[in-house]
Amino acid sequence: MAEYQNIFTQVQVRGPAEMGMVEDVDLKERGRGVSFSNLAGFLGNAQLGPFYLGPWGVVSLMSGALWFFMVGMAFWVQAEFSPAVFLRDLFWLSLDPPGPEYGLGFAPFWEGGLWLIASFFLLVSVMTWWIRSWVLAEQLGMGKHVCYAFASAIWLFLVLGLIRPVLMGSWSEAVPYGVFTHLDWTNLFSLTYGNLFYNPFHALSIAFLYGSALLFAMHGATILAVTRFGGDRELEQIADRGTASERAGLFWRWTMGFNATMEGIHRWAWWFAVLTTLTGGIGILLTGTVVDNWYVWAQDHGYAPPD
Repeated sequence: MAEYQNIFTQVQVRGPAEMGMVEDVDLKERGRGVSFSNLAGFLGNAQLGPFYLGPWGVVSLMSGALWFFMVGMAFWVQAEFSPAVFLRDLFWLSLDPPGPEYGLGFAPFWEGGLWLIASFFLLVSVMTWWIRSWVLAEQLGMGKHVCYAFASAIWLFLVLGLIRPVLMGSWSEAVPYGVFTHLDWTNLFSLTYGNLFYNPFHALSIAFLYGSALLFAMHGATILAVTRFGGDRELEQIADRGTASERAGLFWRWTMGFNATMEGIHRWAWWFAVLTTLTGGIGILLTGTVVDNWYVWAQDHGYAPPD
């Protein structure tokens, strides 16, 4: 009996290149180059391209490249232009924001000024990429679900690097650009404000993070388990429920007592993922601006045991 092929089989199904929509879509800036990758075929779709950047994509990549160059330049200077030292200390190198003595002013170039310039280009890069995602969804007649999900992540990014430092009156409250210094900042942030674990919005963020990981794992595993019945063709299963969705639903009703629909599981996962960064950003924003010590706050509200 021939079964439907999935990504765990040895056969990679490959047909003519899929060029996407051509009706009512602006094609003049869309690339036409298409290639195939056997390696990518083991992970998913083997087709690479066509690519489309558009004006917003070009601005985003150029701004992001400038940010990357500035951070790299700072690292290169700190390594005293030694490739060996650069590679050895890469995870310890850091581009730091200005010190508290500069407030929200512009600091000297090597005392935080470069961080401010680099942060500006990073902000432009992220925001123009978001605009690009909106424009492309509009062109393709899609819903804006990807844009709203991306906006939730950008919310946390803005809270950490722009909104909260402005409310606190100092760029020194922002996050440095470095691997271990970023982790050190997170640890110091928690210690400074009385242990972030007592921040209820942080708790919500972690709950949604773990929950979205669980939901995506459950959904991914379920679809892979019924690919032999065509379960990966989810749109067909939504419009005309077939044996794949029937078996998947029966499995989860037997396991948990209830099941999501082929469409509903994506809403669950979308909300859980979006709420991870949304609640996390709220928790960070309240820290230092409204609540100075989360442990004391938790004691006052019966959230933590008294001393």
